[in-house]
Amino acid sequence: MSLDGQVARETQIIAASAKSFDDAVQVGFKRASRTLRGITGIKVGDWRCKVENGTIVEYRVTLNVVFVLET
Repeated sequence: MSLDGQVARETQIIAASAKSFDDAVQVGFKRASRTLRGITGIKVGDWRCKVENGTIVEYRVTLNVVFVLET
């Protein structure tokens, strides 16, 4: 989709998964898709892990979600 003549907005969300970074991205995208229409892209800005007792227990990602504003 071309943004020619359109206006887009970017919003940031943080998503988490106990499985993997990939799953955290999917969780975040699915949740964003429930309330944001016209998503044209996602930039993964940050990757982090929650660690307990020397073990990774959660994968976290920061997503910048780009969507076209409705007219």
